[in-house]
Amino acid sequence: MAAALTSPASLQTIVLLVCSNLFMTLAWYGHLKNLADKPWWIAAVVSWGIALAEYLLQVPANRIGFQQAGLSVAQLKIMQEVITLAVFVPFAVVYLQQPLKLDYLWAALCMVGAAYFMFRG
Repeated sequence: MAAALTSPASLQTIVLLVCSNLFMTLAWYGHLKNLADKPWWIAAVVSWGIALAEYLLQVPANRIGFQQAGLSVAQLKIMQEVITLAVFVPFAVVYLQQPLKLDYLWAALCMVGAAYFMFRG
């Protein structure tokens, strides 16, 4: 598993997916803090603008991962979910000031199990 994820294309995929997830998380949840006093449609339009940046990173990440790194679509999806959780938890705790719960640990362990099964062999 580790060898498959250390190629330059794999590392580029991971970096792009992390950056993509920062934008995605901000688009999906940032409006709960930043635009809480605005109508929902304003939050939606702002979120769409932020999501555009997310897509400009996510699409090349998946293309590089699939075409150059040789990752399967299932591997890319699990990688995306692991990265999503790794980005979301600090965002929720630090930025949105949500309590850190033990449930995050259990969810992370489930994701580690999913990643193991997708990347083994």
